Amino acid sequence: MKPIVSIIMGSTSDLPVMEKACKLLDELQVPFEVNALSAHRTPTEVEVFAKNAKSRGIKVIIAAAGMAAALPGVIAANTTLPVIGVPIKGMLDGLDAMLSIIQMPPGIPVATVGVNGAQNAAILTVQMLALSDEELNNRLQHYKLALTDKITKANEELANVKFQFKTN
Repeated sequence: MKPIVSIIMGSTSDLPVMEKACKLLDELQVPFEVNALSAHRTPTEVEVFAKNAKSRGIKVIIAAAGMAAALPGVIAANTTLPVIGVPIKGMLDGLDAMLSIIQMPPGIPVATVGVNGAQNAAILTVQMLALSDEELNNRLQHYKLALTDKITKANEELANVKFQFKTN
């Protein structure tokens, strides 16, 4: 099995957040790889990774953005593949990382999800891949239906919660 998605983080300290992307890709049967690469500590390796990702069969890259938040942008500067940045909550509750990702210069886009939004990054990745993969699209549709079922069940449970002035 060859990966079609690459999840990159600056260090393994980002794994608790990025694990949510791993779990969703695993659930939807999307082959992926996970690696630690640092835009500042291993810049040559990041450049080599980004330049070779497409030829290795990678179709989408999800990159965590921690302290300096440079990793998604550096990867995007070195590939034509879609890059999704995940700002990691850090010094300024992740606002610093988020702003660093969304302020990319023209020609170097990085899609951005919410702070610690690795699961949404994985969903966005699957939506991109599902455009050309009908089986994956079907799995994604089932996943989305399960979200609807979860809320329907929650409302059924809430109907049984009693308060003196609750009207529903």
